Amino acid sequence: MTTTAGPRPRAKVRLADVLFSGTARVAGILILVALAAVAIFLLAQALPALVADPADYGSHAANFLGYVLPLVFGTIWAAFLAVLIAFPISMGIALFISHYAPRRLAQGLGYIIDLLAAVPSVVFGLWGVQVLAPAVKPLYAWLADHLGWIFLFAPPASGTGRTVLTVAVVLAVMIIPIITSISREIFLQTPVLHQEAALALGATRWEMIRMAVLPFGRSGIVSATMLGLGRALGETLVVAMVLSPKDFISFVLTSSNNTATIAGNIALNFPEASGIGVNALIATGLVLFVITLAINSVARYVVNRRKAFSGAN
Repeated sequence: MTTTAGPRPRAKVRLADVLFSGTARVAGILILVALAAVAIFLLAQALPALVADPADYGSHAANFLGYVLPLVFGTIWAAFLAVLIAFPISMGIALFISHYAPRRLAQGLGYIIDLLAAVPSVVFGLWGVQVLAPAVKPLYAWLADHLGWIFLFAPPASGTGRTVLTVAVVLAVMIIPIITSISREIFLQTPVLHQEAALALGATRWEMIRMAVLPFGRSGIVSATMLGLGRALGETLVVAMVLSPKDFISFVLTSSNNTATIAGNIALNFPEASGIGVNALIATGLVLFVITLAINSVARYVVNRRKAFSGAN
């Protein structure tokens, strides 16, 4: 005698579950719609500049690629220098807060780091122009005199201190709170058993961090760094206030002849632009949009590869 199983009982549908599911779905769709709308707007406004004569929008380049290439270089160069400065400092602060500092001190430092992330960029720009730039002029002169044979410090040194290196330092101060806050939370999620096992085997605290904490948080560190890089790539006010831009490519860090960034170029020229010039600036904004999207996609790919071991997921 065989018995047939009856139909499975269906879960009761609650109104709250339906509302929450629908709201979450609509929010996700809105994000995609907003992203698509921005991309379509940038592309539509950029097309006239892509086919126009560069002379029409005040450029000496032969084509749009020649016009935007120095801006792309300046954007990536300044952001790269900022991340290069900020990354080791952020890792040191995050590890100190999570594994070295006493509990009360760690809480206070974490609160200060979070507050630093909320400081407006115009304040950092003023600090860069009024305080940092005058302070680093003797350092730039020394570098040009003693290390001028290195192409990065080729003379003459800037007489104002407003160089791409100064911009990179200010940007580094701005992105340190972002990288530090995320990395600190990732390090705190490292399984305690992994840490205790390393210590029980005779590892020092640094060896425990190197063997247990850093491998566990690797993908989270990548995510934090890419978020900081995204902030540095799109920063406008600091670059516009501190940098004295030119329309050519230069690797020199201590010279007054600096390559402009895309965001800074838009901020400086958009108020006076008209006609095809506006379209040219929007076209450079489209290039920045593509660069940022590509960097975030690469970061997401790296995180997903180690999803099972990441404290960021």
